[in-house]
Amino acid sequence: MSGLHNGRDVFEYAVLRVVPRMERGELINAGVVLYCHARSLVAARTHLDEGRLRALDPTVDVAGVRAALNAVEGVCHGGPEAGQAAGDAAGRRFRWLVAPRSTVVQPGPVHTGLTTDAEAEVERLLDLLVR
Repeated sequence: MSGLHNGRDVFEYAVLRVVPRMERGELINAGVVLYCHARSLVAARTHLDEGRLRALDPTVDVAGVRAALNAVEGVCHGGPEAGQAAGDAAGRRFRWLVAPRSTVVQPGPVHTGLTTDAEAEVERLLDLLVR
């Protein structure tokens, strides 16, 4: 799923969702993970609205949620922050991050799009889908 289309690169993204009480199924969007093969880019941006999160669960471990979101960003950056994924290619890190999981921070479905600036696209998606 790579290539240039009229000067635009194909990208994939997933919204990061926080599900504080899985038995209730309620969630808030808290970030975006984006992958662009043509640019070898995997990036994440997060924004946690603590008020909305506490409205779903007043007892939620906010520090734990923040740590999980920061870990996603660390895996995207690569290097020592990525832990075991440090040596993995961008696409492999993205696939690991968007794999379904039953944790408080979960990736949503993967979507695709076209962009002329993949780095700016992750910020645009964060504004559109999270903030």
